[in-house]
Amino acid sequence: MTDKGFDIQLGRTVVIGGGSGMGQAIADALLAAGSEVTIVGRSAERLADAVRELGDGKLEAITADVSDEDQVRRLFDTVGAVDHVITTAADLRGAYGPVGTFDFGNGRGFLETKLIGSMLLAKHARITPGGSLTFTSGIAAYRPAAGGAMVAAVNAALEGLARALAIELAPTRVNVLSPGWVETGVWDNMPWDDKADRLRAMAERLPAGRLGRPEDIAQAALSLLRNPFITGTVLHVDGGHRLV
Repeated sequence: MTDKGFDIQLGRTVVIGGGSGMGQAIADALLAAGSEVTIVGRSAERLADAVRELGDGKLEAITADVSDEDQVRRLFDTVGAVDHVITTAADLRGAYGPVGTFDFGNGRGFLETKLIGSMLLAKHARITPGGSLTFTSGIAAYRPAAGGAMVAAVNAALEGLARALAIELAPTRVNVLSPGWVETGVWDNMPWDDKADRLRAMAERLPAGRLGRPEDIAQAALSLLRNPFITGTVLHVDGGHRLV
């Protein structure tokens, strides 16, 4: 008997953080697969640039800050019911620093966009039966660095949140993408003087022999959206980083 379960139409998808980097690559892959896509971000200018680059009639953009509950509520009042929601949003400004001198006033934006924002999406998103909600954590939950306690803690917490929500929100499927080091503009936020050397060294160290690319993450995201039997799961897309 042929299992038709994987012949899933992607329908309507909201991509939080879809104005750049991994989020934009996910939006691009969704559009290519026939989904109607709404990209969401805090910067209207960045979203406008993404719309021009993606250039598809099934694409719309909405400006919203997912750390603000009123804005999240209005977002889903506007878009209505959707089949999938995926978020890559993360405010890394001030997120790194030694815990002894950590400035929580500057650094809590990461917590609010990535963890609290994900909870607000779970609260307000109107996802059709059998649809999915996908968060994005990261390798820092498994390979934390000195000065990265906030990032490691939030990434690890997202995975626990997804497991709890997979039970609470069923039959909505809730999963997590966990990227490794990916070639995006996120590295511009790192307090490194030797960024190029560090990136090159990591590429040589990874079993995959290179850093990730946004399209690697996009294809992994689509696999989670399309598979109706995956929920409460973390999909690692890290080039083998956890092994070295």
